[in-house]
Amino acid sequence: MLSSFNKTVLKYITDAQREAAGLIMQAHGVFAESKSGHRDVVTQYDKKVQALLTERLSAAVPGAQFFCEENGRQENLQAEHVFIIDPIDGTMNFVRRFSRSCISVAYMNRGELKAASVYNPYLDEQFTALAGEGAWLNGRQIHADGSPLSETIVCCGTSPYRPELAEQSFDAIKRLFLASLDIRREGSAALDMCSAAAGRAGVYYELSVSLWDIAAGVLLVREAGGVCLTAEGKEPVLDGRKTSILAGGKTAVAQALEVINGKK
Repeated sequence: MLSSFNKTVLKYITDAQREAAGLIMQAHGVFAESKSGHRDVVTQYDKKVQALLTERLSAAVPGAQFFCEENGRQENLQAEHVFIIDPIDGTMNFVRRFSRSCISVAYMNRGELKAASVYNPYLDEQFTALAGEGAWLNGRQIHADGSPLSETIVCCGTSPYRPELAEQSFDAIKRLFLASLDIRREGSAALDMCSAAAGRAGVYYELSVSLWDIAAGVLLVREAGGVCLTAEGKEPVLDGRKTSILAGGKTAVAQALEVINGKK
């Protein structure tokens, strides 16, 4: 019964995402405002997309709580029904017309991730996952890469809102570059995690991310047979606080953990 409900919720999410994607694809006159700093920006479209998603999902699941990036709407993560929303992950990409952004939504039931979807409207790629049932790209099942780190590409983030982490971030990224095939930086944590879930990359690494950046990706990677850890090798605590993240195929993640901590 619960599995059936989760599937229904996932359909609500994907429908709302595709409707909201129209706002992104038809955007014009984009105006960016600074939030915590000049790299941390929000546009009128982030707000419009979030408003549409919360409206549709509130109607679909009455009484649902929301933990969202914009407008400070960060409600109880231990509630029965919680949607974790990043309306445009990769806002700077959106502002600068890089066409590398997505809509990320995860559904949580009393602190447990149950359903997730990341939609990239530019490529029409919808990554979805259901707890205990698997992960898919446009309806086709996906799997994390089982290859060693040396045979995979590493996706990375530079934690641009935390410049004090630059030296540590780039030192680790250099180590990962030397230990792998190459490095990629999408500019969207959610899309990087999708790459790890789909086996395009062996690993995604970043020192500081927010819950809305990674919630959907965590379920996607896990349901694709991969693993999600912190940079210290612990299970990430999804309680709303910022965290580091190291996600991808089990072999590559284990080796990457040794690399970034100077053990290899």
